[in-house]
Amino acid sequence: MKLLNKIRYIALMLIGVTLASCEDTKSYSELLTEEEHAVNWYLAQHEVCLEIPEDGKFLVGENAPYYKMDSDGYVYMQVLNKGTDEKAESGDKVYFRFMRMNINYFQQYGTENWDGNAESAAEGSTSFVYGNSVLSSTTQYGDGIQVPLQYLGYDCEVNLIVKSPEGWPSEQSQCIPYLYNIRYFKAIY
Repeated sequence: MKLLNKIRYIALMLIGVTLASCEDTKSYSELLTEEEHAVNWYLAQHEVCLEIPEDGKFLVGENAPYYKMDSDGYVYMQVLNKGTDEKAESGDKVYFRFMRMNINYFQQYGTENWDGNAESAAEGSTSFVYGNSVLSSTTQYGDGIQVPLQYLGYDCEVNLIVKSPEGWPSEQSQCIPYLYNIRYFKAIY
């Protein structure tokens, strides 16, 4: 009888340890679903165009629509300022100032928490080499932030929704969509 009680006690201990060690984490699939829901929630509050204007004449301003920029729906762009007629060319160094907000957090808590380097020169400058997918100094920001320069000139300003596959590689596994406010500048040598 004592042996049976010891076995039960050990079994209960093992079950307790097993249950205590289980983390309440979400699967990657669940994170992707949450990301999709958050972006859809945000876009539902705005006009959305599913096609890029063929003539390149985007509507501009804070009430302009968000344009779906890729077939997968990873990047949406709202044009606030078209910038100059001079466009970036492959290999150009482009400086940018940005603020970004986690859309998942905004949906869940209703609070806009922005971070980035646009509000303070002390935050330092950020840049990438346009069209480059090799340099770590460029790829660290993901491919999504380069999309507007395919259509707009230097000194443009956009609001950009970037889903995790096109976002910062260091954050992709977290499946967090970000809303960016970005301004692009030509490097002067």
